[in-house]
Amino acid sequence: MTAPGLFDAILARGGAREAVSDGAWLAALLETEAALAAATADAGALARSTADTIARACVVGRIDAEAVAVDAAASGNPVVPLVAALRVALRADGEDEAAAAVHRGATSQDVMDTASMLVASRAVAALSTDLAAAADAAARLARTHRDTPAAGRTLLQQAAPVTVGLRAAGWSSGLDDAVAALRAWRPTVQLGGAVGTLAAFAGDGRAVRAALAGRLGLAEPVLAWHTERGRVAELAGLLGRAGAAVGSVATDLVLLAQTEVAEVREDVPGRGGSSTLPHKRNPVGAVSARAAAVAVPGLVSAVLTAASGHEYERAAGPWHAEWAPLRELLRTTGSGAAWLADSLGHLVVEPDAVADALDVTGGLLLAENVTTVLRGRVADPKTLVTDAATTALDSGRPFAEVLADALDGTDVTRAEIDAALDPSSHTGESAALVDAFLTARSSQEDPA
Repeated sequence: MTAPGLFDAILARGGAREAVSDGAWLAALLETEAALAAATADAGALARSTADTIARACVVGRIDAEAVAVDAAASGNPVVPLVAALRVALRADGEDEAAAAVHRGATSQDVMDTASMLVASRAVAALSTDLAAAADAAARLARTHRDTPAAGRTLLQQAAPVTVGLRAAGWSSGLDDAVAALRAWRPTVQLGGAVGTLAAFAGDGRAVRAALAGRLGLAEPVLAWHTERGRVAELAGLLGRAGAAVGSVATDLVLLAQTEVAEVREDVPGRGGSSTLPHKRNPVGAVSARAAAVAVPGLVSAVLTAASGHEYERAAGPWHAEWAPLRELLRTTGSGAAWLADSLGHLVVEPDAVADALDVTGGLLLAENVTTVLRGRVADPKTLVTDAATTALDSGRPFAEVLADALDGTDVTRAEIDAALDPSSHTGESAALVDAFLTARSSQEDPA
């Protein structure tokens, strides 16, 4: 395990952190070199015994990772010193033939890009698991609170009734879609040699590439993609989408947990305290998820910027600029997913606070519904209700009383007005929408 940094427990939570660590990167580079030798043997271009000897040398413990990191500065990438270290180790074992065969036919970018795909695929798997856990937790909230009316808000103002369940279903749906998109992404092997011609494989290049893809479980491209970075850009976009889904939910949770709203809270004993305020119970999970989501777009931009400037057959700089932000993007998106799963998994909905919020405006939350009820019964219901709402707001009188005065002389009764202002009866098709979502989600999870 990688030793935690000062901010890692907050900003690098979840399995994606370890999946993109230096150790994971080194292991992926060695795995690629071993698979390249084995694939070359599969294609009949290298003795199997030689490939097996190379594979036995491709062990993390046999390589001085710090030396590789330091020596990478001399060549501009870590593959050159890694290959040199492998050859030294093999020659020390008396395996000169194997030492000469290490990395045969490949270029540094082939190994780096392939290792990047391995690292990314494993980080995506880890963060997708956390995203799915967050979606599951939201779906449970949707089921539990299917019929709990709540104040729906637009532009941060109360608008019309919804249900807690429908809002949670929306959270779950967005997270589900982000998971599905990430899981559909296909990491692809890279092998083209110095300029993408496979020339150093003496005619066996395509066979070696196919075998390499098969051994590593990666897709096989038709051409090398050294300067065509669409696969990396696509991944960045998908991670950006996941970050946006996390950020939207986390923002809702932070707002709903405000003291003045208090419709939800995170039930984690001992968490959320302040260094100076004894009463504070901050929603740490939601806050940390939101912090990650805020950082994601900038990292996406950095990856896309790097992807846009590759020249000729191999890039001078833009490829190198991709490594750090891509790793940080995977780690940060993963952190947001892990924190959100934690927050939603410990979320408690406060029914009394939810109910109290429905009465904050004295019935104005149902103004749209009153307009609907009055349609066909008064000449201009929209104007009547708008004027009544304005009067109620300006005078502080209850909306129901102002409406009753405005409707005096019509056949609309006070009982009808009160019924029209009952939020529990006017959440539209919220319950049916929640049911439809949960049914569709269940069928996707269990196609049989």
